[in-house]
Amino acid sequence: MYAIEQSKGDDGRNQYLLKRLKQNKEIINSDRLYLQKILELDISDIEYNLIKTEQNLSKDKSVFLNSNMIKCKSCQKEINLEEKSLRYNNNWYHGNCIILNLEKNTTNSTKLQHITKKNLDLVQVGLTATIVGFLVLSVFFILGPISMIAMGIGGVITLYHVIGATGKMYSKNKPGKRAPSGFLIFLLGSPFIIGTMIAYEGYTLLESPVRIILLWALTISFWSTMLFVPMAVVSKYREDNQKDVKTFPKISVIIPAYNEEKVIANTIEGLLETKYPNKEIIFVDDGSTDSTLAIASRYKEKIHVLHKENGGKATALNYGMVYAKGEIVVIVDADTIIGRNSLKEIVKGFEVNEHVAAVAGNIKVRNRMNVLTKCQALEYITGIQIIRRAFDIFGSITIVPGALGAFRKSFLIEAGAYGKDTIVEDFDQTIKLLKAGLITQGSSKATAYTEAPNTLRDFVAQRKRWYRGNIQVLKRHSDALTNPRFGYLQRLSLPYLFLGMIVTPIIGFIATANAILGIILGDGLYILQISMIFVVVHYLMTALALRIDKEDPKLLWHAIFLVYGFKQIIDFLLLKAIIEQLRNKKATWTSAKRIGV
Repeated sequence: MYAIEQSKGDDGRNQYLLKRLKQNKEIINSDRLYLQKILELDISDIEYNLIKTEQNLSKDKSVFLNSNMIKCKSCQKEINLEEKSLRYNNNWYHGNCIILNLEKNTTNSTKLQHITKKNLDLVQVGLTATIVGFLVLSVFFILGPISMIAMGIGGVITLYHVIGATGKMYSKNKPGKRAPSGFLIFLLGSPFIIGTMIAYEGYTLLESPVRIILLWALTISFWSTMLFVPMAVVSKYREDNQKDVKTFPKISVIIPAYNEEKVIANTIEGLLETKYPNKEIIFVDDGSTDSTLAIASRYKEKIHVLHKENGGKATALNYGMVYAKGEIVVIVDADTIIGRNSLKEIVKGFEVNEHVAAVAGNIKVRNRMNVLTKCQALEYITGIQIIRRAFDIFGSITIVPGALGAFRKSFLIEAGAYGKDTIVEDFDQTIKLLKAGLITQGSSKATAYTEAPNTLRDFVAQRKRWYRGNIQVLKRHSDALTNPRFGYLQRLSLPYLFLGMIVTPIIGFIATANAILGIILGDGLYILQISMIFVVVHYLMTALALRIDKEDPKLLWHAIFLVYGFKQIIDFLLLKAIIEQLRNKKATWTSAKRIGV
């Protein structure tokens, strides 16, 4: 018997691991440690029990049973061994009875959930105050009051955006004169402002370039931190106090797949076990040459299995859309296992506002087996829990991921079919929705576990496609950088992506070269001070992200690689993608090999 407490850990990960253990399949070390931690709980507190018997496995591979003939708390009828049952708040229920109770909001625990308002996490607030305080004091005392003026201007622009978000939590598209956003102009012009101030401070011509570049990088970091960190905490608070789903609109889950025989069974079974009463699953085989279609066909009595000639992921999604009957369309990658409550959680986002067109899920790396995969896990966590949460406040998340993303079907149709002009169809489609004046939100409780590349070769192959595709989308939608009618997409989201994909990698390599030059010129102490500011702030932000996501704090040990090592690989691949785009080199679809964990 395998016992797992529902209120501890993640339901999706629990069910995935239970299934692998039941099938006598090997699990990786991180999952083994996770299970060990869960199973150390007091058995009297366990909510779910899974008993493996041939009789029940022949009927349902994921039947929850209790070992005593007891009565259902709701209907007062006896629960037979062959029936699905659930223990909730120390009472047993039939599987259907507990769902009905939760939907009707009749249990005391559910009523309490609606009226109890969660307070801000004091640890999150403390980390936020520490980050802001450390950054401001470091800049003032280490760099001096004159150099701080440049960053102070960035802070004023940040405050302007924060105040602007307090009235309406989404973009207000208004026509106006075409021009880049104010903060983009400032950040691109920062080197000249900083250079003038450094010259005033009396540094030589040879020393100035070193300090200009380093202060430019610090200015961008200062702006990003001052904006994203407070917004992340506000977003978390808002999500924690979001009401439960009131209705269950029909959901169509589309799984596009090409040569995914190692992982497709886990993905389909995970979706079948997902808690949502009104869903259909549509599997679209995009001309696979392996056993993907044959494996998916085993489930044809429970899901719709479609097949088409190979034409790319965008065409597979468009094909699946034709058959989708749901009000909401959920896209799930073929290598993704979603949490058991993810569909209910992702639907919550659409109840915030009638103009919400899409909701992005929380993507996590499940194969944390080496330094590379752990760095990717940390990259996902910090990106989603800090940066994406800020964009969520402004209603302008720019990438609703293909691993787990939900769309209101009517808006998706109005925006047009998925295009083949880029190799990152999820990014392109999201920008199209934002340009239409719609809202994109995020859900951190709608979890999805994906398989990350576990070798450097596969990692490079994956990021090569991502970065070339991202630059394609930036080029295709470059008009949004200067058109104010696109609201926060023009003022904030797209300029930030432009900085991150184009400007930041260039600054990164130049800053490294200038740091080496500064040490040679005898300015080593200054370089060390700047470096320490970057490292300390990054560690504090990473700790905050882990706290918000309730993730493994041991990942914090790998945060240094996201400053030195992993970051330089990312910057190199981004620069390579920029150069290939400038040379008009054809972008091709590349993907990592599946390991099927």
